[in-house]
Amino acid sequence: MSLDKIISESVSKAVKALYDVDTDPAAIVPQATRKEFEGNLTVVVFPWVKAARKSPEATGEEIGRWLVENEAAVERFNVVKGFLNLVITPTYWNSVLAGIESDENYGTIAATADSPLVMVEYSSPNTNKPLHLGHLRNILLGYSLSQILKACGNRVVKTNIVNDRGIHICKSMLAWQKWFDGRKPADAGVKGDHLVGDCYVAFDKHYKAELAELKARGMSDEEAEAASTLMAEAREMLRRWEARDPEIRALWQEMNTWVYDGFDATYRRMGVDFDKIYYESETYLEGKEKVLEGLDKGVLYRREDGSVWADLTADGLDHKLLLRSDGTSVYMTQDIGTAKLRFRDYPIDKMIYVVGNEQNYHFQVLSLLLDRLGFSWGKDLVHFSYGMVELPEGKMKSREGTVVDADDLMAEMVDTAREVSQQLGKLDGLSDAEIADIAETVGMGALKYFLLKVDPRKNMTFNPKESIDFNGNTGPFIQYTYARIRSVLRRAEEAGFKHADYMNVTPNEKEIALIQRLGDYPAVVAEAGRSYSPALIANYVYELVKQYNQFYHDCSILREEDAAICSLRLALSDATARVIRSGMALLGIRVPERM
Repeated sequence: MSLDKIISESVSKAVKALYDVDTDPAAIVPQATRKEFEGNLTVVVFPWVKAARKSPEATGEEIGRWLVENEAAVERFNVVKGFLNLVITPTYWNSVLAGIESDENYGTIAATADSPLVMVEYSSPNTNKPLHLGHLRNILLGYSLSQILKACGNRVVKTNIVNDRGIHICKSMLAWQKWFDGRKPADAGVKGDHLVGDCYVAFDKHYKAELAELKARGMSDEEAEAASTLMAEAREMLRRWEARDPEIRALWQEMNTWVYDGFDATYRRMGVDFDKIYYESETYLEGKEKVLEGLDKGVLYRREDGSVWADLTADGLDHKLLLRSDGTSVYMTQDIGTAKLRFRDYPIDKMIYVVGNEQNYHFQVLSLLLDRLGFSWGKDLVHFSYGMVELPEGKMKSREGTVVDADDLMAEMVDTAREVSQQLGKLDGLSDAEIADIAETVGMGALKYFLLKVDPRKNMTFNPKESIDFNGNTGPFIQYTYARIRSVLRRAEEAGFKHADYMNVTPNEKEIALIQRLGDYPAVVAEAGRSYSPALIANYVYELVKQYNQFYHDCSILREEDAAICSLRLALSDATARVIRSGMALLGIRVPERM
């Protein structure tokens, strides 16, 4: 049992014994004592002042005395207004450390067959372009959130919806037919998603040139767009696709295969995966069917032009189009169809959509519609709304080819990690294979950590140079500390060090602070799961690493002559390394054994 829980249960017993008040221990949440006061943990006593019929200070004094007399973990206390500051018995921290050491899965909870089933959707790419920096934040947040929810005892299904239909797909297909001379990825020596992305950029380039020519003849913007033969061809291709034209469908399938092969290579390098992938081309008709079912039940209504709508005014929203007058679906309809298939495939308890904050309204509407259409989890769906990510130079535009390609960025990060590591002498004496592995680990770790350490709700600027720094709140700083600890532990083993019993050692201030920080890990994981925030894990690990480095600087480990003290410090080092590795794994980040 964690120290926090021990104190919570003891305080609950104290107020029962003193005031005959039943208090759920879960409602008593000790906090770390503020630095300006003596103590390790603080309990707020205001909830029991009325029952005690005493001032907050007197109530705190009574509860504190009871704890000193009845709870071995509490050595002494002090009261500041209504705050009871508890000093934990120094040697008791050793049992906390021993408990951490003995728990192979410390900080995490294993799911059971009865655990809630949570589905997390992330990535959601279009098949007309490669993955870019914006996708990276989405994918890394979604994967990390999935790992955190698993660590909190949930069963998790990681899913992806691929946007593989629509006018934007036809633009790439038409451009390939017109200007790429039948070139295929193997011929061009590029990944398939990059080739298709080049097609999309080429369409936009020619389309803009056509519009400029038409406007030079005196047409307005609207007239030029209406007269564009290129856009008319793209729309005709979409019509033929929807009519299941064999030639168009064959080209669509071939080009999508190129893209999927490219996506898979990118996902592998990112270290992410999915349990189930859905395709918009398979879900939009399911959505149309579900909408028509809702129309029959009177949940939706039809207008005179034949279009189908939802009236959401009673919920403070507006009227939402679901089927156009020609019977074609909109994005909302496709999301309903995807939900229908997911609910058929899995008994979902909670559905989490990892989608940028520009879609907030969309998910308000989707939640209401799913609930009306009979999905039990619809009203409680979670839109994990995150902010946009930009580079110092500003925003990116896919059509203009100014996006930061994910593959290029990852390659650049790994190359930079190799250069910086070599300059700092961290790769000396390693083989080429080891250097390549460390460069990959550090480069990808720097990228992931920088994108995940920021509160996901906030917009952010990604600066590649800052992310590779081996000092400060960065992935490489954490990875290097982990490698340092592993080096210490290896040297102890090579020296034949025999562990001694450290339970009677009185830990010093730095050691107590580090044990207490380690003890916070399960609560941090639980809160990250509740608030859907990988940033809590990232910043906890950073603070832990800073605290370990202070301990490492001030406390000799392998040169300590007292075997029991040395054992305590090695146990502290091992526990810290394990928590670093666990926390970074929840972020999808590897840590190197050597560096």
